[in-house]
Amino acid sequence: MSGYLVRDATLADLDRIVQFEIEIAVISFDDKAITDTSVHGRRVSAGVKSPDDVTMVAVARDAPAAPAEPLGWAWMSARANALTGERYGNLRSLATAEHPDRTEIGELLLDAMVEKARALGVLEIVGKVHVANLAMRTLYKKFDFESVHLTMRRVLPSGEA
Repeated sequence: MSGYLVRDATLADLDRIVQFEIEIAVISFDDKAITDTSVHGRRVSAGVKSPDDVTMVAVARDAPAAPAEPLGWAWMSARANALTGERYGNLRSLATAEHPDRTEIGELLLDAMVEKARALGVLEIVGKVHVANLAMRTLYKKFDFESVHLTMRRVLPSGEA
């Protein structure tokens, strides 16, 4: 049995979840990341309240505090493909704290998201990951995710805009 429990996120978890979201933003967008806690707070609060979203946190099973401080966070939204009508899960976020068991915590969260997707009748889960985020790419690979689309970009110098 794991020393961690994955449970539904609540508004009581909001402060820690916002910090996870800011960490994700910085990894994804570097110095252009929005780090305003109120912006992330509004987004996360809406997700936690939405019936179309699955929001979960991982906590230490034996944590004395109630509610226990989240050690990881995952967020998936139910979507429909505009061209095919097929439903899919959009894995919007998955983050873990700097912790000796962070790999296990990430695996528990992703496993919980896959199970929730199955329970919702969703046959596909998609998620974006920054090319430099090797830990998340490795986690996706371990769970049999495959690369499907590649986003290409060119940053224009300010004189070209």
